[in-house]
Amino acid sequence: MAEAQTLQVEKEEIDNAEDTERTRDQACFLPRADIYEMDDQIVIVADMPGADKNSIDVTLEKNILTINAAVDPVIPQGYALQAAEYEVGDYHRTFRLSNEIDRSKIEAVVKDGVLRLYLTKAAEAKARKISVKAG
Repeated sequence: MAEAQTLQVEKEEIDNAEDTERTRDQACFLPRADIYEMDDQIVIVADMPGADKNSIDVTLEKNILTINAAVDPVIPQGYALQAAEYEVGDYHRTFRLSNEIDRSKIEAVVKDGVLRLYLTKAAEAKARKISVKAG
């Protein structure tokens, strides 16, 4: 399968990153993401359980799209946690964008802990049909 040039995914394990300093005393996870390409856009679907629109920060600086989310554990009042099968923590992920993405049309939508990023392709990067003329 050919590697897409529109979006390069930088895979980095946050807990082991030596050049990263965290200011929160909480685990930080690399959210798993699926990337779909359509004719006019790229869609990134990232699983971020516990994250909502108030906890997610999406930034674009130069060609780096960064996702950060701060998620605090929620324990219902009157309950004491006896066992946990997953750990709650923050999320951090970066994507390097090519010039084929229209930066002014990037949209982010979160629902039920799933973040969807819609990256519209620039006009010159969209596939188009070229008509053939009889000569």
